Amino acid sequence: DRDIAMVFQNYALYPHMSVYDNMAYGLRNRKTPEVEIRARVAEAAKILAIEPFLQRSPRQLSGGQRQRVAMGRAIVRKPQVFLFDEPLSNLDAKLRVQMRVEIKRLQRALGVTSIYVTHDQVEAMTLSDQLVVMNGGQIEQVGVPTEIYRRPQTTFVAGFIGSPPMNMLKARLERGGVRIGGMVLPVLGLKPGQAEGSEVTVGLRPEDIVAFAASDQGHRMAVDFVEELGATRLLHGSFEGQVVVVQVAGSQGFADGSQIGFSVPAEAVHVFDSGTGVRLN
Repeated sequence: DRDIAMVFQNYALYPHMSVYDNMAYGLRNRKTPEVEIRARVAEAAKILAIEPFLQRSPRQLSGGQRQRVAMGRAIVRKPQVFLFDEPLSNLDAKLRVQMRVEIKRLQRALGVTSIYVTHDQVEAMTLSDQLVVMNGGQIEQVGVPTEIYRRPQTTFVAGFIGSPPMNMLKARLERGGVRIGGMVLPVLGLKPGQAEGSEVTVGLRPEDIVAFAASDQGHRMAVDFVEELGATRLLHGSFEGQVVVVQVAGSQGFADGSQIGFSVPAEAVHVFDSGTGVRLN
């Protein structure tokens, strides 16, 4: 017995059983005394705020309530490890956010090691203490979420973690920096042994690019269209024939078809080998 409790995206509840019986099913199979079963189910139901639903059938519950029941069934086992496998995939966007917060609180309250599998990088960033990014079954990077966000070790990680995704631009190495067309960006911490003139991929996060009214200062970019997100806006445009997205505050009044000036702090420039995708700085 590996003592692992699992929660899946397709709740896996028995439709002919009540919520109580679904939560108690595994314990009964283990010949747990009925008194202890009642106590464990009551405790889990209280934690998950599903006490009013214990005598209902799964079909009488919403998607979020069913997912709570599935988590309750795992909790009553009091396992050594929880395995969550895409548990929120079947929920709508608003409910996903709500349940994400609930899972975080639940894990903190129970203090049980949890492995959470997801393709949603927001879930990965917000829920994890340690984040493992995998690509094709291979581990690309392991670390705390902030470290992986700030210093992605490969282009795959850089493009996967962060929303909106990191801009990936073709460039060439120069002494102390990288050249993108007519623009040269300084680079910090470039690893030794990199040949000048070699092709590299430069990563720039949209939120790290500083935009301002076009002038003789800084570099210029044509804005094709603006994506309104309320608190922020995404400026979609092109620079030196390459697509660039810039994130600005919602109050900044850039319009479709306008020209903007921009700059990039040296510490925000990520450089990767164009062939291997491995970080060079």
